[in-house]
Amino acid sequence: MAQKPAVTTYFEFRQYASVLKSTGRKAKTLKDLRTIIADVSEESIFHHMYQYFLKGHILQYTNDFAHWAGESLEERVLSEHLSNIDPYGFRQIADLRAEILRVIDEYMANFPSPREAMQGDEFCFNQTITLVFPVGMRVQNLAEFLLAIKYADPGCIYYHFYEARTRLGSGIDDFSAWIAGSLDNKDLARQINAIDPFMHMIEGIREHIIEVVEQDLRQHMEVLS
Repeated sequence: MAQKPAVTTYFEFRQYASVLKSTGRKAKTLKDLRTIIADVSEESIFHHMYQYFLKGHILQYTNDFAHWAGESLEERVLSEHLSNIDPYGFRQIADLRAEILRVIDEYMANFPSPREAMQGDEFCFNQTITLVFPVGMRVQNLAEFLLAIKYADPGCIYYHFYEARTRLGSGIDDFSAWIAGSLDNKDLARQINAIDPFMHMIEGIREHIIEVVEQDLRQHMEVLS
């Protein structure tokens, strides 16, 4: 019988860095965008849908396609529909791609002649080469975790809070998984995992994590006093 893996008592912060790589493909119209999305690499879809918040873009949108539709094409209704797509609700990029195409096709059926982007403002399809490495921060308890999360690089928070939801395949971030498993604090883990990644930029995520962790620490200190 296979043994269960040992629970890691410490949490090791890892840094997420990416090197941008152009695919050489551009879209000037919504029809162009739809055509390229249909057959561009999954790495490119991942970059434009999952890595949006790592780039510090406008919070009004949740992915690069929605951002371009709203800002370059000025198709606000389409941008809203694209922003409503939750990439973490799909286990396969192929299913996510199909949903993006469905939204665009439905829009084009109702608005067959959307405007095109100005010259120089085309949508450039990119993908990234990602690097993940430890940053030398290990924590063993909640107080140490609180101190670390205050100073962790945004790339660390992105990796552990956003990227983990896809990597682990369960919609759970690394912080919540560790707090629930190693610290046996399932209530706090639920609070952190419930923070909506689409409602905040990375610094907003940091602030909310700090808030709920500080509240949990205060409650435990009051019980012990």
